[in-house]
Amino acid sequence: MEANFQAQLDEINRVFKLQQEYKHQLRQTTARERKDKLKKLMAVILDNSEIIAEAIYKDFRKPNEEVLVTEIVPLISSIRHTLKKLNAWMKAKRVSTPLGYFTSKSYIRRESRGVSLILSPWNFPFQLAIDPLIYAVAAGNCVILKPSEFSPNTTEVIKKIVSQVFHEKEVAVFEGDYRIAEKLLELPFDNIFFTGSPAVGKKVMAAAAKNLATVTLELGGKSPVIIDPSADLEEAARKIIWGKTLNGGQICVAPDYLFIPKGKEEEFIQHAKKHINKFYGDMKEKEGLKYSSIINRRHFERIKALIEEALSKGAVISCGGDYDETLNLITPTLLTKVAPDSKIMEEEIFGPVLPIIAYEDIKEVYDYIKSKPKPLALYIFGKDKRAIKEILNNTESGDVCINNVILHVSNVNLPFGGFNNSGIGKTHGYHGFMAFTHERSVLKQGAINTASMLYPPFKYNIHKLVKMLMKLL
Repeated sequence: MEANFQAQLDEINRVFKLQQEYKHQLRQTTARERKDKLKKLMAVILDNSEIIAEAIYKDFRKPNEEVLVTEIVPLISSIRHTLKKLNAWMKAKRVSTPLGYFTSKSYIRRESRGVSLILSPWNFPFQLAIDPLIYAVAAGNCVILKPSEFSPNTTEVIKKIVSQVFHEKEVAVFEGDYRIAEKLLELPFDNIFFTGSPAVGKKVMAAAAKNLATVTLELGGKSPVIIDPSADLEEAARKIIWGKTLNGGQICVAPDYLFIPKGKEEEFIQHAKKHINKFYGDMKEKEGLKYSSIINRRHFERIKALIEEALSKGAVISCGGDYDETLNLITPTLLTKVAPDSKIMEEEIFGPVLPIIAYEDIKEVYDYIKSKPKPLALYIFGKDKRAIKEILNNTESGDVCINNVILHVSNVNLPFGGFNNSGIGKTHGYHGFMAFTHERSVLKQGAINTASMLYPPFKYNIHKLVKMLMKLL
């Protein structure tokens, strides 16, 4: 066992050295060359879409339809958008030069960061591994990709696809547990892109600091939902239940807890029950059930413990609360009367459980959200434009979605990412490209060097000259 681990470390070191040597050549590739690689990647993904779906189903029973919508389509969208925009993204950007430096020119080059490490999670095991890879390739980076050990079947498919498209000196995939991740983080990567929990994100950032590597951290947190009195409750319930049960609730931007005007809880719950039944039917019939299981027994037990701890403090199950330990399955669960000091109100749930909190004064909501780490997403439901604006002005979050949930993530024109505890940096579209890009400033001296008048020995009245130049800068 130890010999195999050492052999894997030797292989990682070999490939890392290979990529360190090749990164300078890859940096000089043209937009056409990079787009050809992305086109090939897209073709291989489409050719293997059924194999991808089968692998993800083996990992945590994710329905094929969800795989198509959440794992395949977003990647094809990202690649097509990148193919369309890459020439413009790579083009050097001319910027103005102060008049005092007349005849000089200034511009910004877009260059690759070098060798990048991508650490991807298990909840969207294919999409969240390949999406940052798309932008890394577009920006001309070499990449070592380490998928999660909790989705081994998907990792095997990722390795197969990557090997069909890229030479190992460009992109290599390594599997393994946390020990492999720790060893990878010891290497002097130029750039690190991590998707996962805030707790692990802090460790990644600490490791990156030792080599002063740039980082993008796509983390999580507890994303609240605020329902304004003006909201259409049935429509809100339909969308919230969809977002809370998609992928079995194992989404970093899933609605984590909900604020609702006091007295409207029961109406919301009845609408929610109706839509749960419409979406999934009789959940006791496991054959053909289009609903994701929890990834493994450890996470299943963690979520179950959160529910039971909340119940011990007075919470009430208003819907769901059923378990199937043989499948690691938890039915959509709504909790009311949840004590503020319950663990379920402190930890990110990452499962199909939604605490519902009634409020009388919206200021109570603001105070609660402000008392917690900044969330990755904030969801607002309502028709009152002034109320929505007030909520936006009195809250903080990575991103916001109004009158829906999760959809903002699929817009490649919007930067996606967290804020402090929920992440550092942005991704998707142009912002994904920039996560793997170094902006290199260039000033090209013109025929006249006005700065020479400031060189010693000072022949001019420097005070007057500086005052004159300050007017021109």
